[in-house]
Amino acid sequence: MKHISTLLVTIIISCLQCLAQSAEVKETAKSVFKLTTYNADGTVLAESNGVFTKADGTAISSLKPFIGAAKAIVTDSKGRQGEVSRMIGVNELYDIAKFKVEGLKPTPMAVAASPSKNGDAVWLVTFSGENEANPIGATVKSVETFMDKYSYYIILLQAPDNSTACPIVNNNGQMIGLMKLSNTSYDIHATDANFAMNLSTPGLALSDPVLRQIGIAPALPEGKDQARLALIMAEQDNDSIKLSAIVDDFIAKYPDLVDGYATMARVQVGKNDFDGAGKTMDDAIKNAAKKDEAHAEYGRIIYNKILYKAGQEYPKWTLDKAEEEVDKAYAINPLPTYKHLKAQITFTKGKYQEAYNTFTELLGTEMKNPELFYEASQCKMMLNAPKSEIIALLDSAINNTDSLRMHDAAPYFLARADAYNAIDSFRLAVFDYTRYEILVGQPLDAQFYYLRSKTEVKAKLYKQALGDMAAAIIRSPQEPTYYAEMASLQLRVNLHDGAIKTAERCIELAPEYSDGYLLLGLAQISKGDKSAGMTNLEKAKQLGNPQAQPLMEKYKEK
Repeated sequence: MKHISTLLVTIIISCLQCLAQSAEVKETAKSVFKLTTYNADGTVLAESNGVFTKADGTAISSLKPFIGAAKAIVTDSKGRQGEVSRMIGVNELYDIAKFKVEGLKPTPMAVAASPSKNGDAVWLVTFSGENEANPIGATVKSVETFMDKYSYYIILLQAPDNSTACPIVNNNGQMIGLMKLSNTSYDIHATDANFAMNLSTPGLALSDPVLRQIGIAPALPEGKDQARLALIMAEQDNDSIKLSAIVDDFIAKYPDLVDGYATMARVQVGKNDFDGAGKTMDDAIKNAAKKDEAHAEYGRIIYNKILYKAGQEYPKWTLDKAEEEVDKAYAINPLPTYKHLKAQITFTKGKYQEAYNTFTELLGTEMKNPELFYEASQCKMMLNAPKSEIIALLDSAINNTDSLRMHDAAPYFLARADAYNAIDSFRLAVFDYTRYEILVGQPLDAQFYYLRSKTEVKAKLYKQALGDMAAAIIRSPQEPTYYAEMASLQLRVNLHDGAIKTAERCIELAPEYSDGYLLLGLAQISKGDKSAGMTNLEKAKQLGNPQAQPLMEKYKEK
């Protein structure tokens, strides 16, 4: 009986409020739309409602329909359709999304500047597909404050079906919030529309776990620094659709900055569209406020293409062309970074002494950094300088690396390990290989562990050598050479049973590989099975192994 009385009161209040509706309230129906989201295969994912808040197509709705969506379409009160082009901001806790719609000229709904109070009359404006509708009257039951300035409303109303994310407006036709269903049938909730309007896209949007679940690109953040951060994040991400959107937005908003053009050109190079990349950088040179940056970036893009895409022919881009662009940049603004890039190009041209001179010259500038010592060491190596000079430069590279950024020194330790290896300082080489492994911080390839194992053998560190050869085999289990090396090492440390099994596996993988038979024969002879061993040495001989005959003669005499 109590529930019936409450419902009657609600109905009476609603009827009285409907009579009191202002013209502004009725007009708000023009701003309400239907939202439909789609899966990647084109099937409908979810349906909801929403509200236009700005004439430029900015709108708000609930977040849930967007989760997993590849596309979203808005249908306005006149039946016209537009597509959601950008996600401007989201909040999972309050189930709110702010986004941009293209292809429509909407009538925006004003957002209330001041909150409604307990007992105030409000209206739920539902989507009807008509310019005018009959909003449903209701009463504010209670108001809570969150984040010190926003309102969360509980409203006495039994909402009709399919009204989620429809606007709640005051008597002036101003939106106070978006409707949310509650856990009961007798009231609804609404999150402050001002909260939704203040949502924005951060520079780290592409790392946001919620936005990553949405296939629609995030909007470019406000402010150059945040926009640049978004650009960097987009280039590192694997989502080409979002990258393209962010690059386009960046160039449109900041046509005088080089960053957007350079990113687009790198993407084009990645697709082997070198003509397109060249045109993009021509646009950068034409439009950029800092012409030196544009020329330098063009030179760097050409240089990197030659380094990393040498197999893709493009005669227009040469090292001379890269150097020409860098020279233009340096002529406009003689920065050490441009001289450094030119030295790198000079090195690639094979002019090692000239490059070395420039790298060491830069060590006397404010640019002094560990990389310059490393690059100078590579010049010395190509000039066949004494290993002591190369090691001294690598020592300087390591010693000048900030202790908080030691992972940057990984290549320097690897180069120094190779240099130590070349002068038979095997234990020092092993130490540097290990430092390299630690600094990289992830499992390396089989070749690395094979190389370190060979060095450990020379350093008489047999236990470590066995471990590294096992690591090489784990990473490349179909490579017979690693099994042969393992069997040889096991023989060296008298692990005869292990050597036999390893050599047998080598033969299984490569029946025509003579080393497998040679090592199996030696292991069998070491175990006392001379007959079987001699048979396998004979097989190795037949396969052309030059060591087989001398070994057969040696063991035949015993």
